[in-house]
Parts: sequence; structure tokens; C-alpha cells
Amino acid sequence: MAFSKKLRILLEMIKFEHTIFALPFAYMGMVLGAQGLPSPAAFIWITCAMIGARTYSMGLNRLLDINIDKKNPRTASRALPRGLVTVGETLALIGGALFLFFLAIFMLPSLCHTLWPFVIIPMTLYSLTKRFTSLCHVILGICLGLAPLGAWIGITNTLPPLGIWALGCAVLCWTAGFDIIYSCQDHSFDAAEGLHSIPVRLGVKNALITTKLLHAATVLLLIVPGITFSLGKIYFCGIVMVALFLWYENSIISHDDLSRVDMSFFTLNGFVSIFAFIFTFISLYFHL
Repeated sequence: MAFSKKLRILLEMIKFEHTIFALPFAYMGMVLGAQGLPSPAAFIWITCAMIGARTYSMGLNRLLDINIDKKNPRTASRALPRGLVTVGETLALIGGALFLFFLAIFMLPSLCHTLWPFVIIPMTLYSLTKRFTSLCHVILGICLGLAPLGAWIGITNTLPPLGIWALGCAVLCWTAGFDIIYSCQDHSFDAAEGLHSIPVRLGVKNALITTKLLHAATVLLLIVPGITFSLGKIYFCGIVMVALFLWYENSIISHDDLSRVDMSFFTLNGFVSIFAFIFTFISLYFHL
């Protein structure tokens, strides 16, 4: 019972449920690579690689940020600052996540065995970037944007074509945009601590304008896979749905009212990724 309780705390600490942000986009790369349903083994190992990589990155983020989180009133209640879990237990979670990632890589095609550093390196560096660059949001975007590219390689054992690169760039822009929204909450704290972010560099009002531009780019980039893979009208209906979610996400936040950040960040972004995958799969599988 003690182990299961501790595991629940660890998974809550890294917001394990937010794996849903990137996972559907990985599945988009997977079904596009398979031109339909992949084999059960490929589906399982791509999922394991995604879960392992994200858990590793978030665990490392919490560990490296422990002293910052202790000072920040918004994050002081997290498990590590409060002592609900230890550094050793967090390291065990990170090690277990890396083991799962490398096991999945070993079970996936040979090109994955060569390219895995391009996944782990940005996920390792991300947690440090806010200490020296306001482009930390872009680095996070790269981490999530690799999901559809990696899934494509895991299915086809070939480098991604233009459409998958565009999909990865769409995820990059989407992620960087919503991370800017989230970081607006810490604008004053980050500025006082000498930490870097777009809100610190540009101010909250201009940071939110930047998010709008990034999310507009997301929608435009999502058009490219539809064209290059000759997807049907259902896919483009999905893009319209994504655009509406992103519009609403940005409309409920303003520089003088950040009270709905949780809905904007957590709920709506989950809808963005899930609907993008569902409409892609329907269009591809049923030729609609």
C-alpha cells in the first residue's frame, strides 16, 4: 500500500495525465506511417517510448527545479518541495522511465537505435534553459514536436517526409504557445529570480500576442500533412476544430486576467491533440 501511494504521488508530481498532450500527435505520425492501423507491437512500443521519454523529462524537471519551486508560492506545494517524496525516489522514477524508453527503442526499428539521442538531449536540456534563455518555450516545443517524427520512424524505419516535419513544427508552435500562457503566471517571480521566459522578456501582454501568432502558425502548418498525404475533408474539418479550440484558449486569457489559465492550459490543449488525432484517423482509415 505504501508503494502504491508513493507511486501515485510521484505520478501526480510529474502530471502523468498530461502525457495526453503529445501522445495523440505521436499516434498521428504512427497511423500516417502505417497508412492505417499499425501492428499491435509497434503501437505498444511507440506508446512506451513516449511515456518513458516524457516521464524522464518531467521527473528531471522537478528534480532540477526543486530549489526554485520551494521559493515560488505557486509551486511550493509540489511533492518534492514539501518532502512528500525524496530525491532518491525521484531518481528511481527517472531511472525507471529511462529504462522503459531504451527498452522500447531496442524493440523498435534500427533507425531508432541511431537517432534516440535527438530525443533525450533536448528533453534533458529543457529543464535548464529558463536559467539562460527566454527561448525555453521553444525547446519544450521541440521536445513535443519530436513525437510525430519519432512515431513515423518507429513505423517506417525511414526519415520523415515533409508532411511529418510540418506536423512536428505545428506541435512545436502549439506547445511553445501554451507554455507561454502557463509561464505568464510566474512573470513576477521569474523576473525577480533572474529566470528567463517570453513574459519576462516581452511583458505579459506581448507574450500573449506571441502565443496567438504561434497558434495561428500551428493551424497553417497542420494544413501541410493534409495536402501531402491527400487526406480527405474530415481531416480539414478537424483542423477547423483545432483552430476553434485554440481561438477559445486564447480568448479566455488576457494580460490583466489570468484566472482561467488552468482551463486554457489543461482542458483545451487536451482537446486540441485528441481531436487532431481522431479526425486524422477517421480521414485516413475510412478515406473520408
